[in-house]
Amino acid sequence: MSEHNIRTITVNQIGYPVSSRKTAFFTGQAHQYRVLEATTGTVVFSGETSAAVIDGSSGAAVHSADFSAVTAAGRYLIEAEDGARSAVFAIEERPYNELQKGLLKAFYYYRCGTELGGEYAGPWGHAACHLAEGSVIGQDGVKLDSSGGWHDAGDYGKYSGPGAKAVADLLLAFEWYPAAFLDALTLPESDGSTPDVLLECRVELDWLFKMQEAGSGGVYHKLTTAGFPGLEVMPEDDTTELFFSPVSAAATGDFAGVMAMAARIYEPWDKDYAARCLDAAEAAWRWLDQHPDEPGFTNPPGITTGEYGDDTDRDERFWAAAELYRTTGKQAYHEAANELIPLSFPKYSLGWADMGGYGTLAYLLTGKEQTGEILYRTLLEGLLAEADRLVAVSQQDGYGISLREEDYIWGSNMLVMNNAMLLLAAERFSGDTSYAEHALEHLHYLLGRNVLDISYVTGYGDHPVRYPHHRPSVGDGVAEPVPGLVSGGPDSGLHDEHVREHLQGKPAAQCFADHEASYSTNEVTIYWNSPAVFVAARFNAGNSRG
Repeated sequence: MSEHNIRTITVNQIGYPVSSRKTAFFTGQAHQYRVLEATTGTVVFSGETSAAVIDGSSGAAVHSADFSAVTAAGRYLIEAEDGARSAVFAIEERPYNELQKGLLKAFYYYRCGTELGGEYAGPWGHAACHLAEGSVIGQDGVKLDSSGGWHDAGDYGKYSGPGAKAVADLLLAFEWYPAAFLDALTLPESDGSTPDVLLECRVELDWLFKMQEAGSGGVYHKLTTAGFPGLEVMPEDDTTELFFSPVSAAATGDFAGVMAMAARIYEPWDKDYAARCLDAAEAAWRWLDQHPDEPGFTNPPGITTGEYGDDTDRDERFWAAAELYRTTGKQAYHEAANELIPLSFPKYSLGWADMGGYGTLAYLLTGKEQTGEILYRTLLEGLLAEADRLVAVSQQDGYGISLREEDYIWGSNMLVMNNAMLLLAAERFSGDTSYAEHALEHLHYLLGRNVLDISYVTGYGDHPVRYPHHRPSVGDGVAEPVPGLVSGGPDSGLHDEHVREHLQGKPAAQCFADHEASYSTNEVTIYWNSPAVFVAARFNAGNSRG
């Protein structure tokens, strides 16, 4: 486990955009402070921290230090009158360029079924893995090609719904902020023409095609071994039998939504591939139309890997209908979306279980001319109301983010980044850039401006997560973990033995352990990385509207 004396001064350990509001947070007493050039020690600004905010989530008295007046590009640190110092950070026009590339490159490291080679993987390469065919549960003797795609998390399972969420975030980021994706990532497929983000998403989309049941159009819920391998098992050594779990409506809806989105976004780059995506999306929709009352998914007998259960599929069906309507303009999909919108389900969530927010975004992005005026206005007003709620929570929080004490759940950093995504959607549809300012506060939190003074992204910042619950990082013999992985973050429920032993009585935002055994706070997943890519892209694009 990482040993670290928590600093009393916390900052975004990567840095701050030149024109943004720049704040650091002090815990404990109020302070006079100075901003110093990191190399010369020259004082460029001095000030005094604000009065304390007693922050229930972190259990700290938090003082803010606003140094927005510092606008010269450079590297800086903050020093208090008692000699305490912050991490060194940059002030630049686009300080998150390398971060965004690292967050996106992480998906390459999640790849399954292919060798990760030295030129592209550095010291974190491994042999090709999971090349065997998988058995289809409930269909005796049926085996299918299972290779490809991304491992979902710290284990080697692959899941249709969470995979669709991850691809959707990346495709939306590219659609909204294309200027942020001009740099190459050095992927094996890089061709100097197709943006690398589209090449990487295609890895997962190609695997998702394999998850669609031949003939029916339904989509298998997940592909895993019966149980999780040991924590030190490298992917190529995980050779137990693979199983396709049965088709589910949630997986099929997510598949239809993301394939309809892909059909639209890939069309300028590869018309044949776009057509294939659309055909698959419409086949999945036909399955949904023929199966209106499907039960939620539960693990089949003998399967103990992550269930990703979902007891309602209205949100996934809504996303599928709205996305298909946006891509095709066919009225049948518009009518289906209109029938679903009045039903009860979360319409502004961007989580793997509640995907209704993607349907709302698709519907609003279709535009007023092609949508129903009343429904359009209702959804827009609802989105802005939810964004305003997040702003109100952020304004009361000691660290400027939209999590209440009860929101520090398993995967709380996904909430942090999903909420930032929603704030950026509010910016896009309202034109009010103050929503983006609040979204940036969430990125500051992720990158170290939090009570634990930790960057929750491996390899980024001067005190990043170093011991994630991630089998390749544990088993590869390399001292540093695979870089660019977003850790799950504080979980006040203390859902694993390690944190139950070590963190009893801690405030919610301190319920985190940088330890490989803490799967409930320090695991990593593709769908925690994907909204972080989206948020970083907004502040790398230079133009909020792409």
